[in-house]
Amino acid sequence: MEIQPVTLVILGASGDLTHRLLLPGLGTLLRARPEYRVYLVGAAFDDLTEDQWLERVREGLSEGGCRPERIEPILDTTRFEHIDVTDPASLQALLGRLDAEGRPIILYFALPPAISQAACRAMTGFELPEGIRLAIEKPFGSSLATAREFNELLTSLVPERQIYRVDHYLGKATVLNLLGLRFGNRIFEPIWNAANIERIEIIADETLALEGRAGYYDKAGALRDMIQSHLLLVLAMVAMEEPARIDEVELRDLIVHTLRATHLAGDDPVIASRRARYTAGHVNGEDVPSYVDEKGVDPARMTDTLAEVTVEIRNSRWAGVPIRLRSGKALGDGFRGIVLKFRPVLHLPEGFHNTATPNVMVIGLTPESIAVRLNTNAEGDRWDLEETTLAADLTESQVRPYGEILQLIIDGDPLLSVRGDMTEECWRILQPVTDAWASGAVGMDTYAAGSAGPAAWR
Repeated sequence: MEIQPVTLVILGASGDLTHRLLLPGLGTLLRARPEYRVYLVGAAFDDLTEDQWLERVREGLSEGGCRPERIEPILDTTRFEHIDVTDPASLQALLGRLDAEGRPIILYFALPPAISQAACRAMTGFELPEGIRLAIEKPFGSSLATAREFNELLTSLVPERQIYRVDHYLGKATVLNLLGLRFGNRIFEPIWNAANIERIEIIADETLALEGRAGYYDKAGALRDMIQSHLLLVLAMVAMEEPARIDEVELRDLIVHTLRATHLAGDDPVIASRRARYTAGHVNGEDVPSYVDEKGVDPARMTDTLAEVTVEIRNSRWAGVPIRLRSGKALGDGFRGIVLKFRPVLHLPEGFHNTATPNVMVIGLTPESIAVRLNTNAEGDRWDLEETTLAADLTESQVRPYGEILQLIIDGDPLLSVRGDMTEECWRILQPVTDAWASGAVGMDTYAAGSAGPAAWR
């Protein structure tokens, strides 16, 4: 099937997201799929020169491994537009020029959430090009109410199927591997339930501290930045029922079905959640200042740099299984992965000198790996049991997560985009936590940068 050429317009093209993630992701896609033809347009309020934009495109695509012979045609056709994306007349003129070129248009909002929403409101006053696809970066609103308002705004512009809410965790190879691991192996699916699994942990810790991102992070924090979308969507992939087929309706229906059954443990945000922020310490031999002393931080905001929430899924497959979601910055080991702890064996034959340790499966998100801890007879004494770990590194995808997401947007397939009802369910789950934190009902703990978190949590 011939791939139709598209025009990819990046609003906010001068920003960090475009430089660090979007262009390198596109580079990996063009390297892996040379048949794709993309006409790239950068647009931003910043007044970049044409040469500066060309250099930015060249660097970004090269960083993604795109070959020079693929980069040159893009450089020959790309251009930069100086534009105020919140001005209806400017947006209408830009889209009118692009529509006249006759290619499908992808409008990618690589912008802060408030500006993305302002740009969408600016487009309500005129007719958009037929078939235009809108790609929106998370976060999708700042509460359940604002998420609903944003969804109503977006669907007033284009049909839901033309809206691509981007959560790049859905493009991670390991997250997609959950489908193959669970449903492609007979040894796993029959035991993937509350009868066999005692608890689940989904963790996204990182050793990096603030790294100059106060402008965004100090208004978000770990709960909103990571748990509200990334980790809840990973949870849905871990816990969802088996799809009959992998398509955008079936997969997303099952994800939202799982999210609808997900609730805070005990329906108590005070007991089910914890928050903390780092104090001065050392990470990888480097001095890290206290979060409140980082440039651009407002201590009065009480921003969390480590958040933990325990949820439960109220259905027959997962009833009674606590699921801990955790993410934080400036932590010692930077572990990112999914941990499934299995229940003890129902009966161990008499004659063994010790007990069988419950099995554990660890699915690493970064780096991509899988490990299963089993009990085997010990080498020294055959009637002792010892742990044996079966481990393997998973093959990394040639295409980075943003490349995976861009490929489906170019194909017009919303399979890995976050549907509107999914965003609302994620906020519905965590709204009681954000309310409890705002009221001060959950205190702010502290931990030294480079540690494993607050001592009391361990």
